[in-house]
Amino acid sequence: MGESEQIRVGVVGASGYGGVQLVRLLSEHPQAEITYLGGSRSAGKPYSEIYPHLSLPLTVEPVEVTALANRCDVVFLSLPNGIACTLAPELLARGCKVLDLSADYRFADLQTYQTWYGSDRTDGAVNQQAVYGLPELFRDRLPEATLIGCPGCYPTASLLAIAPLLKQGLAQPDSLIIDAKSGTSGGGRQAKEHLLLAEADNSLAAYGVGKHRHTPEIEQICSRLAGREVMVQFTPHLVPMVRGILSTVYANLRDPGLVREDLHTIYSAFYRRSPWVSVLPTGTYPQTKWAWGTNRCYIGIEVDARTGRVIVMSAIDNLMKGQAAQAVQCFNLMSDLDEQTGLPQQSFYP
Repeated sequence: MGESEQIRVGVVGASGYGGVQLVRLLSEHPQAEITYLGGSRSAGKPYSEIYPHLSLPLTVEPVEVTALANRCDVVFLSLPNGIACTLAPELLARGCKVLDLSADYRFADLQTYQTWYGSDRTDGAVNQQAVYGLPELFRDRLPEATLIGCPGCYPTASLLAIAPLLKQGLAQPDSLIIDAKSGTSGGGRQAKEHLLLAEADNSLAAYGVGKHRHTPEIEQICSRLAGREVMVQFTPHLVPMVRGILSTVYANLRDPGLVREDLHTIYSAFYRRSPWVSVLPTGTYPQTKWAWGTNRCYIGIEVDARTGRVIVMSAIDNLMKGQAAQAVQCFNLMSDLDEQTGLPQQSFYP
């Protein structure tokens, strides 16, 4: 599509945290026109009743594939796992392009999905069309894509930290340890006991230790980068803040003589065509607040000569680069637009 055309877009799951970020971004996108907001529990409600701070004259409608296909060129699915795979095949068959923000189309091997997410799938042929929506690694495939499986927030932060290490053969693949921390918005908008203010505030805890569902997603892409099967140790933590992810990655260097200036040069070259990745000056480490409200990823690098390890720190806004803004970045690329179109350049700070 050319830059003069308005692209009709629909957002299904518009009332969730991911959905409202999409609506906010797309409502200000110069090439997008929101023509459909879909939902189940929120169906029939004016959007301004759900989110009064957004003056959008649209009502959430029940999810109906024919109506979506008739009124949308592109559909964003911001739904719980296991639902997008029932909608995407029909939407694609009716000529829509689809961006899925759940885990349904992130895995090349559906058996891996079924093992970790416990859902039987019959859409294997459609799944093979899906492109993993991490533009910094798969940018060349996105312009021709009709179905994009947008990455999870933890994998986005972690893989951007890891990719140069594996792609350039700098680290021992089996030595990867990921220690990641997320704000509570990553748990979604539904009421959950562990996300209550009284439960989460003034506390810090790990969860999903050794068995978090984002582990196989990270391993899948790491294996592609390394050209061999890779296993990682991934431990997520819940931090009493609303938004943001800090992922700290540890790996053994193949060449213990490398210093942080070497790594900084390599990372800067690796991401030289990636406008949303900022490799920080040596000795500067990222803070999640720097990324708030943007599609940016801030990367800091350190080398511990004593242990022969590299430590890479990656900070993103989990709702933006980890979810909605990255989906819009993918939308731009699949629509033949500049990948920065309609995305905020500066964070809201402090």
